[in-house]
Amino acid sequence: MVINSINPRTMTKFVKKEQVTSSWFEIDAKNAVVGRLATVISKIIRGKNKTTYTPHMDHGDFVVVKNIEQIKFTGKKFENKKYYRHTGHPGGIKETTPEKLLEKKPGETLKLAVKRMLPGGVLGRKQLTKLKIYSGDNHPHTAQNPQVINLDKLNKKNIIRN
Repeated sequence: MVINSINPRTMTKFVKKEQVTSSWFEIDAKNAVVGRLATVISKIIRGKNKTTYTPHMDHGDFVVVKNIEQIKFTGKKFENKKYYRHTGHPGGIKETTPEKLLEKKPGETLKLAVKRMLPGGVLGRKQLTKLKIYSGDNHPHTAQNPQVINLDKLNKKNIIRN
């Protein structure tokens, strides 16, 4: 009696590199909560919104984020949260807050949040290049005809209302 352990009907279909297609999405970050925006972006960049998701392949989509200077934190995190980095020298640990980081590099807080939701290593670094962050309404990717994602319609908690 021979038992076939691999049934072709139940095996997962993997996507080939030639079959991968990328689309473009545009998100307006005006009054958006950083963490909630980062989760939406990381799912799109990884390709988890597609039915052909494969963890070891990069077949995510491009995301353009505009109005990054108007992004929000909940609670007192804007003043109290700390980001740490190390220079590589002894005693070289540096800390900063989102408040200071927003003055110097407006998109860095969102980029760090998304980066920490992606896998570490080569694949995660490649997927992070699909995130395009811009201050203001204008961006150079209008020729790609990005689909607009309205965060407010996904969940009412994604946007802070004053």
